[in-house]
Amino acid sequence: MMREVILAINPGTTTTRCALYSVRDARLECLVEETLEHDEARMAEFAEISDQLVYRSDCVAAFLQANMCRNDHLIACAGRGGMLTPVPSGVIAVSDDLVDFALNRPVYKHSSNLGAPLANSIAAPLGIPAYIVDPVSVDELPPVARVTGCTELPRFSFVHALNIRACTRKLAAELGKPFDDMRVVVAHLGAGISVATLMDGKIVESSNRQEQSPFSPERAGGLPPLPLIELCFSGTYTKEELLKKLYGQGGVYAHLGTKDMRKVEAMIEAGDENARLIHDALIYQIAKAIGASAAVADFDLDGIILTGGMAQSKRISKTLSDKVGRIAPVTIYAGSNECLALAEGAARALQGGEDPMIWQNDTAISVEDTSC
Repeated sequence: MMREVILAINPGTTTTRCALYSVRDARLECLVEETLEHDEARMAEFAEISDQLVYRSDCVAAFLQANMCRNDHLIACAGRGGMLTPVPSGVIAVSDDLVDFALNRPVYKHSSNLGAPLANSIAAPLGIPAYIVDPVSVDELPPVARVTGCTELPRFSFVHALNIRACTRKLAAELGKPFDDMRVVVAHLGAGISVATLMDGKIVESSNRQEQSPFSPERAGGLPPLPLIELCFSGTYTKEELLKKLYGQGGVYAHLGTKDMRKVEAMIEAGDENARLIHDALIYQIAKAIGASAAVADFDLDGIILTGGMAQSKRISKTLSDKVGRIAPVTIYAGSNECLALAEGAARALQGGEDPMIWQNDTAISVEDTSC
């Protein structure tokens, strides 16, 4: 019996996570999910992230060969969306123009930019559709949320939209409430942190990964601007060195020399009071951001969701739940489940539950807008 299958691809810095989902009666079942590990020395041989495409595509093809059964029929591929221009939330059909933009003109360099090209490299030869879903550049902030005290620096959104929206859909299903009617604050707690308010189906507020966000295992988060400006002009660091201090070598790593919160908790158990302070400060900042995000919704919420890798820590999840539980009920969806969210987006597009947007003039637009 023929089995219809969707491939999900989520590229990371030194990994490519792949998963296969069977589609039956509008339901998805995970057949296999695997993290393809890439040797750091091998990845260092590539001058640019875009140069990794052929190598990673071969790895994904090998994954398919090892895991597709004889009666499996691949019907779509879904890749993680990269650092694109601001786009609405939803599913975007992968085209040659989108692949070109992701490889050659992304807003920022990041491994997630390979999501669309990888999906396309598998789908195009088979003549099947490829999609990206809710990329990090989803920006649905209303005008009032964009205003700052500096006219040259309006606020914008870079957010873990894929997991945030997927978790909200899951809670909506559990509550028996339409997704578009949900009012939630979602804290995605991973290597980077996003705290976002979702109302009426849109992410109307987000902490932004470096702007107002709590510090994270590897990112500095929001910083006092005047000392930061002084540091920029001090001559002590190059631009590249400062960027690493903010993004990759900041946060918990800057204080404790590790990005692994399990190691931090072990340090606390061993009596390390500095580790306890940094751990408590991290939770303090996350809780403060959740409270601020709840204020955007007038503290009228269906719930607060804790998700991402750090939500797997009972210490972190319980402490945060105790701190913010008076605002709204707290639900924990540990991990990111991004491959499932990608496959669900592709399934909605295939089954007519959502019309995919198209990439035109370096942005995503709905099909209806093409006639304008």
